[in-house]
Amino acid sequence: MKNRSQGHEDHATGRPGVANLGILRPPLIYLTALGLALLLHSVRPISFRGLPAGALIGAGIVLVAVGLFLASTSSFRAAGTPVPGNRPTTTIVCGGPYRFSRNPIYLAFSLLLLGISLWAGTAWLLLTLAAAVGIMNFVVIPREERYLEARFPAEYLPYKASVRRWL
Repeated sequence: MKNRSQGHEDHATGRPGVANLGILRPPLIYLTALGLALLLHSVRPISFRGLPAGALIGAGIVLVAVGLFLASTSSFRAAGTPVPGNRPTTTIVCGGPYRFSRNPIYLAFSLLLLGISLWAGTAWLLLTLAAAVGIMNFVVIPREERYLEARFPAEYLPYKASVRRWL
């Protein structure tokens, strides 16, 4: 018999036991965007230096991203639910950064890549970031939302109606 904590189907409901299975896992999507940008930049650099303080602004955005990520994961831990999406969610987290965004960890990943792009002045990272955000917005997040709606209908639906997906 398959175990829910291993990410397989919940036999009682027939629904997935976790939000994120397979290769479209958020950290891998963002790491792939970063790696692809580095590869493309090494083959054909497309740099920009439009902002005189681009590196400073980029570094500031990276720091904001790290802070947002730490606050988001701290909120998960305080609520007693696992951070990785390949483990069953035990509760809906509504505090901390989750008061303003339903996906602050993904927002942090996106800000991190944006900050690195501005810091390094590479346009490739902006392009691959746009692709990563598209995959997140149209594939990964809807899948997670369906999972949370099915698992916590009384809690998640009002939360979803009151807090924006990104910001």
